[in-house]
Amino acid sequence: MTAITDARWHALRISPKTTWCFVELVDDQGRIGIGEATLNGRERLVHDAFARLSCPLAGRSAGGIDWSSARKVASTLAEFAAISALDQATRDLSARQRNASVATTLGPILRESIPVYANINRGTLDRSPAGFALRARDAVVDGFAAIKVAPFDEVALHGDATLAIDTDALDAGLARIVAVREAVGPAVDLMVDCHWRLNLAAAQRVLAALDACKLYWLECPVPETPEMLDTIRAIRRDANARGVRLAGCEEMRRLDGFMPFIEAGAYDVMMPDAKYVGGLDEMLAVAGALARHGMSFSPHNPSGPVCHAASVQVCAVAPTLDRLEMQYAETPLFDAIVGGHAPRAVDGAIALPRGPGFGVTLDERLARELAGG
Repeated sequence: MTAITDARWHALRISPKTTWCFVELVDDQGRIGIGEATLNGRERLVHDAFARLSCPLAGRSAGGIDWSSARKVASTLAEFAAISALDQATRDLSARQRNASVATTLGPILRESIPVYANINRGTLDRSPAGFALRARDAVVDGFAAIKVAPFDEVALHGDATLAIDTDALDAGLARIVAVREAVGPAVDLMVDCHWRLNLAAAQRVLAALDACKLYWLECPVPETPEMLDTIRAIRRDANARGVRLAGCEEMRRLDGFMPFIEAGAYDVMMPDAKYVGGLDEMLAVAGALARHGMSFSPHNPSGPVCHAASVQVCAVAPTLDRLEMQYAETPLFDAIVGGHAPRAVDGAIALPRGPGFGVTLDERLARELAGG
């Protein structure tokens, strides 16, 4: 039996606002499986969960590890980030041991080309409307036919219906969206991520103000708690009446976490994230439930290259797929940290890699530098 001999943690400072966290599992033949556990601002909590969960892995076979028990008792997002990363690493290592891609171990390949959209938010340092417009135009020049922005930096309502809307703050976000639409033209799909910053009245105001922008979807307008389900449904009705879809559930864990939102008809599009959902099988279970309920599957994927590579493999076997999110031009380290092998988009799509595992490994020298030694 080929056994795991070591578990490694990497927290790499990529920019003043971004730290990518990766885990590696090494077997007795020197092969390495990798996973991503990025959760900005909670790196220590994720590391502590990783240290606890990885302790019993020494001497075990990567292909025989089941994370379902850990998922059942986990409660925090940090714990799910660690479980998700370790699940990725065990699947990557097991596939490498078989000289197979992860996709072929998950199910039949349903698509060789994965459509993607560009998330320009973290790479947009100039937060003026002109700064957003420039970055969006660059993405279109690079072949993307769909763009996502997160423009409401100054808004902080977070679902509270008792708070008055700061018109200046809301208008600043609206101006960024309008500038992006004018920059990219009418043919490019435009998504708007609200990061749970709105309330019902603000969401309705945003939708009315953006009728002419023809949004593809509005994402995460308010916090996703059971108490907010009626509010989310009301926003969806308003959005759909205007020809806009509603998207969300990017931090939801396990299929059980998604089901209340699926059964309530809260969203048109749901966005499980390979870093948080609890494992790749769990992600595919969500995709299957969405397909059965006529909802779209569009994985959340705005962070590092390992989650990106894992998400591409999942998208190849998912029963349906809208588009996969992709971090756009935040840093050249996105490709460099995995030795130049991050799956690349050409004309808005990624050809499914067929190498072993996820097809990416850490550049260990660069990783040491970014970790401070």
